[in-house]
Amino acid sequence: MIRVQHLSKHFCNVKAVDDISFEVKEHENLILLGTSGCGKTTTLKMLNRLIEADSGEIAINGKSIKGQSPEALRIGIGYVLQNNGLFPHYTVAQNIAIVPQLLKWDKKKIENRTAELLEKLHLSVDYLKAYPPELSGGQQQRVGLARALAADPAVLLMDEPFAALDNVTRSKIHAEFKALDELKRKTIIMVTHDVQEAFELGDRICLMDKGRIVQDGTPAELLFKPKNDFVKEFLKEQRLLLEFKTITVKSLWHLLSNEEIKGMGPGILVDYKVDLWTVLERATFFNAERLNMMNLENKEMKTVSFESLTAAFYQYKKQQAHE
Repeated sequence: MIRVQHLSKHFCNVKAVDDISFEVKEHENLILLGTSGCGKTTTLKMLNRLIEADSGEIAINGKSIKGQSPEALRIGIGYVLQNNGLFPHYTVAQNIAIVPQLLKWDKKKIENRTAELLEKLHLSVDYLKAYPPELSGGQQQRVGLARALAADPAVLLMDEPFAALDNVTRSKIHAEFKALDELKRKTIIMVTHDVQEAFELGDRICLMDKGRIVQDGTPAELLFKPKNDFVKEFLKEQRLLLEFKTITVKSLWHLLSNEEIKGMGPGILVDYKVDLWTVLERATFFNAERLNMMNLENKEMKTVSFESLTAAFYQYKKQQAHE
């Protein structure tokens, strides 16, 4: 869906982006991850020509972006800013309607689309006449996302979209983000410096440093097959948590045996597609002592103890290290 080839951008003598190439498949969520100044936001802005590249090629859906005017290009791409970027003197309804109005949608179509997005993003229609400063940070970010999605673009660019939110609100919006059907139909490139956010939301991650891509791969590939010491050190502090959030029950399925567990307390039903961190959170919340794992593809069920799950986790890590 998106192809970037040998892209570079220099500001005076500083190489902000230095000859990078990557591709994003249709309906994939690619995360540009790295510390401040690594070039990730500059890369994002070159995709919709908010910044013009010095060299290189960018194609979206097989078409070079140079063949379109910047204005026409941006209308067809959703864009979500770090601090939501809402116009404070526009109502929520007016903010969401900006791109559909540029596309000359009729009033009824805009109203229907706005109502649809508000429902999906858990916002009351009572907010339509409100102004952004009257909303909480989380509500403003939802409105910003609704505005980016209003014209149903195929591509969505997100620049640190949740950075300004507190941890509790960010966690809630992350869960909504993963569940929102609108986003499952989009090709997304998201910029973040938050390692946990990248691993939680990304299908693939481009880890950047000093304007270059150090490693491009799935979260599991960065964790278990780091390209060099920079990648190892970048993930070192949060490694165990990232492993729990990256490894799913499905990954461990072949290492788990059905057990007859007698004398234990209540158990919980676990979808084998969920990650181990989610399993631990649910088990703690429900005070569960056994785990009933369900493979929804073949309806196979396995009942295991925490000890068995932990043993499988460490066995899986060893296997990854030797591959």
